Amino acid sequence: MTSTFSRRPSVTALVGGVKVGAGAPIVVQSMTNTDTADPVGTADQVIALNEAGSELVRVTVNNDEAAAAVPEILDRVRQRGSNVPVIGDFHYNGHLLLAKYPACADALAKYRINPGNVGGKRRDENFRTIVRIALDHDKPVRIGVNWGSLDQDLLTEMMDANARSSAPVESREVYLEAMAESALRSAELAEEVGLSHDRIIISAKVSGVQDLVDVYRRIAARCDYPLHVGLTEAGMGMKGIVASTAGLSILLSEGIGDTIRVSLTPRPNGDRTEEVRVAQQILQSLGLRSFVPQVTACPGCGRTTSSFFQHMAEDIQSYIREQMPMWRASRPGVEEMKVAVMGCVVNGPGESKHANIGISLPGTFEEPKAPVYVDGALYTTLRGDTIVAEFLKILEGYVASHYRVDESGNRGAAGVLYEAVK
Repeated sequence: MTSTFSRRPSVTALVGGVKVGAGAPIVVQSMTNTDTADPVGTADQVIALNEAGSELVRVTVNNDEAAAAVPEILDRVRQRGSNVPVIGDFHYNGHLLLAKYPACADALAKYRINPGNVGGKRRDENFRTIVRIALDHDKPVRIGVNWGSLDQDLLTEMMDANARSSAPVESREVYLEAMAESALRSAELAEEVGLSHDRIIISAKVSGVQDLVDVYRRIAARCDYPLHVGLTEAGMGMKGIVASTAGLSILLSEGIGDTIRVSLTPRPNGDRTEEVRVAQQILQSLGLRSFVPQVTACPGCGRTTSSFFQHMAEDIQSYIREQMPMWRASRPGVEEMKVAVMGCVVNGPGESKHANIGISLPGTFEEPKAPVYVDGALYTTLRGDTIVAEFLKILEGYVASHYRVDESGNRGAAGVLYEAVK
């Protein structure tokens, strides 16, 4: 999948084996919500998030028990065949925990530091300690400024200066500027301690969409560090999905963002991997990356009084989701496939022709037939009660012929096997 968006230039940081920066695809990441002191539960969730598509996974390291459990978590994750980089999220006492538990410091792929809460008057000293440990263990850091835990000394200093100014600005502007300054000053301090320029990633998390856009535009214009982008507290369900999509889409379309997270509040006992799928869909909808074949389906209208096309679209989407683990390993490029399931003659044939494979179902009072289009041309017409099964067979044949690896390991030419399954 290609995009017309131009990425903001940045250096590229290496987190474990994952490249983060303008020289690499935009990276999807997530964070566990288990008690990190529970190595079994946390390892299980790390694996689940990784299998869902999270390319970096962050864990909370907030106390001795959590820090002591990190090496076991990594051992369990690796024993199950996952090489996903695991990041430590530190607040308040990161300098103490990393120093006290060197095995934890070594096992983690990156440290997330919040410069606003690394320790009161000794903030810079504690920050330097973490950076030195990162140097000792050859780890990158993310300097993660948060709206809710901003460096109060810096904020007070800037608010006072604004009050004395002959042309004071609104307090929101001071807050946003303080966030940008905190991140950039901390990055400068990290480099003074010895951390190389390409071992630093910056984030500035807020909970409002317009605040997110404004603060990242400021930071993006003033540095070339890779940027991690996302709302810090997007919310639950539709609100969280829509807010994250709105903010990330604006920034990504401007080329801002090298790794993203959609921070959804899960329902009680909800599926944490939902936020990974949302992040992937944002990138795929913008044409920035491809993760899974896309199914286009019409919303329905008075021409589609039957719910058959809705059930068919759902069946096809479920089938693709079930097949993806196997396809991902053996069918390179299948994630770029487009499938159309349309409900009537108005847009059905046209949309189907724009997809790799599409079907136009009969609408109300239309002749009971369903033309199938492959690569823009009419392939066959289906009738009767077995339309779904027959279409899935055609879909499987298309995947088998168009997305495959030959004996030498190269992707074969499209269409060679397709004739054999017609």
